[in-house]
Amino acid sequence: MTYPEFYNKIETIKVQDELSSFLGAFEDGIYEISYLDVVKGAGHSCPTVLGAYLMTLESLKALYPNEPAKRGEIEVSFSQRQSEAVAGVIGNVAMNITGACTTNGFKGIGGKFDRNYLLKFEQDINEASARFTRVDTKQSVDVIYDPSSIQFNPSMQALMQKCVQGNANETEKLEFGRLWQERVEKISKNISNVITIS
Repeated sequence: MTYPEFYNKIETIKVQDELSSFLGAFEDGIYEISYLDVVKGAGHSCPTVLGAYLMTLESLKALYPNEPAKRGEIEVSFSQRQSEAVAGVIGNVAMNITGACTTNGFKGIGGKFDRNYLLKFEQDINEASARFTRVDTKQSVDVIYDPSSIQFNPSMQALMQKCVQGNANETEKLEFGRLWQERVEKISKNISNVITIS
């Protein structure tokens, strides 16, 4: 499996999942989720997928500064509808990391481990891209993701158009993919410029 090396340089997210522990999947339910894991789940790497990962990473670090995030015990809220813009894409990434679901998640065992109603859309969260809330303490953080300061390579738009229209040769297709991931990498190296936590 070949993929851009910078995926491995992005900080991983450590979680502790009581359901995972209960069912014997991971010792003490502790494991790490990487950007590569998220890319596999999404099927691609782009500024939106990376942004969703970084928003979740930084929010969970703020909510759980001295311990692994409690997967399955985190509420994630968005102001947009699930079908609006990229809210659904971001929600899917957050779901995979936090365990939060709308109504299609695990129903629980004996009244425990229910993952439903933790992923919410059309919520009143002002200008934030998303809000992450600990279920146990009700502590919340709002996060804004804005990668607009990280510019595209000037030749990428023309290459994209040729690829979409089916006019690009193999060299141009590879170059477009390289330039696309180059911007994703630049975003990953400028977290403080693209993520704001409050």
